[in-house]
Amino acid sequence: SSQYMGVEKIDVGGKLVLPGFIDNHVHFMDGSSSLVNVQTFSAKSSEDFSNIIADYAKTMEKGAWMLGGIWDHMNWGGELPKKEWVDDATKDNPMFLYRTDGHTAFVNSAGLKFAGISKDTPDPEGGVIVRDESGEPTGVLLDNAMYMVSKIYPTPTDETIDAAFDAGIDEALRNGVTEVHSIDMAIWDNLSIFKRAKAENRLKIRTYYVSHISKRHELAAMIKQDGKGDDFLRYGAVKIMSDGALGSGTAWFYDDFSDEPGNSGFPLLPMKDVKVQAQEAHDYGFQLAIHAIGDKANDEILNIIDQIGAKDNRARIEHAQHVKTSTLGRFKELGVIAAVHPYHVYDDGRFAEKRIGEERVKEIYTFNSFLESGAKMSFGSDWSVAPLKPLLGIYAATTRHTGDGKNPDG
Repeated sequence: SSQYMGVEKIDVGGKLVLPGFIDNHVHFMDGSSSLVNVQTFSAKSSEDFSNIIADYAKTMEKGAWMLGGIWDHMNWGGELPKKEWVDDATKDNPMFLYRTDGHTAFVNSAGLKFAGISKDTPDPEGGVIVRDESGEPTGVLLDNAMYMVSKIYPTPTDETIDAAFDAGIDEALRNGVTEVHSIDMAIWDNLSIFKRAKAENRLKIRTYYVSHISKRHELAAMIKQDGKGDDFLRYGAVKIMSDGALGSGTAWFYDDFSDEPGNSGFPLLPMKDVKVQAQEAHDYGFQLAIHAIGDKANDEILNIIDQIGAKDNRARIEHAQHVKTSTLGRFKELGVIAAVHPYHVYDDGRFAEKRIGEERVKEIYTFNSFLESGAKMSFGSDWSVAPLKPLLGIYAATTRHTGDGKNPDG
C-alpha cells in the first residue's frame, strides 16, 4: 500500500530476525586489540601457550611490544605461566598479555626489565607481583601491579589504534551489537579514539562511554563546556574498581578461597578512598558504575552507595557476581542496577566450585534471584574478558551450562 512506498523490503527466507543488542559492559579497545594481536585463548597446555607466543614473535619487528593474549591458565590445569616459558623466543620483544579476566597480566623478562621490576620491587597497593621461592618475579602481575607496565609501555600509533578500532566495530556488527557501554580502564585515552572515529564516520554503533574514575575532574570540565554528547556518543558515567576477579584469586570475599587458604582476595583501594571517589562523582552528577565481584566487595559497595546518599543515582554494580542471599534485597532498596555478565557462568563456572566451595557456589550468578527481588538487571559480555556474542550470554544465563560440559543440568 502507499504507506509503505519507499521502504525497502527484505525477504529473509524464514530466518530469525532480532533487534540490535545493547552490551552493558565492554572494554572496547582491549577487545579490539585482541582481534589484531597475538591470541592465546585457544591454548590447552603450557606448551600450546609457549608455541603460539613463539610463532607470533617470529612475525614481529625487533623491539615491538607483544600485546593481546587473553590467556586462561585454567585451560591447562591452573598453573600460572612463567617468564622462562617464553623468554628465549621473545628476548627481542617486550610482552604484556592479559589473562582473560583482565585482572592478571603476563610479562616476559624484557617487559619486567622495561618497567624496572626486580626481586627488590615491593608490591604496589592493591596489586601483587607473583614471585618464585627465591623471591624472583615470575612474570605474572595481579591487578594494580599490571599498571607498573601498562601505564608506561609505548602507546601504539593512531593508525594502529584506528585499525584495531575498526576491527572491533566489525566484530560488534557481526554479532548484532548496535550499542555498547564502553568501560575505560585508564590505560589509553579511549574517549578521544571514539571522538575521532565519530568525526570520521567510522563509529557505526551507538556508545555510552564510561570514563575511569581517575578522569572525573577532566570529564566534569569537558561536560561543563560541551555537554554530555549526543545519541550516538554520550558520556557522564564513571567506572570505579573495588576488587579483582575469581580466576585471578583477587575477588574480595569474607572467607578464604577454598583452594587457597590464607587468601580471601583484597580491595584494590581502601574503602575510605573508594567512598571519596564515589562521593565526588555523585556530586558531579555522574552515574556510578562500580566493579564488585566478591561477596565482601558487593556488601562494601552497597554500604558506600547508601552512605553517600546515591539512591537516586541509578548506580550500577558491575558484575555483581557473588552476592549473599541476605544482600539481594539491597539492590532494589537502593535503586542499584545489577549489571551482570552471564557468559561467566559458562567460563568461570568451570572452576568456581574448586575456588569457593559447594556452599558459596550456590550464591553466584544469581540472575533470576535479582529479577525475583525486584532489582533492575542488565546484561553484557565484558568483552574482551568474554566473547562479544550476546546470544552466548543468553545461552549461558538460561541453560547455566559450563564450558567443560560437566553441568548438563545447569
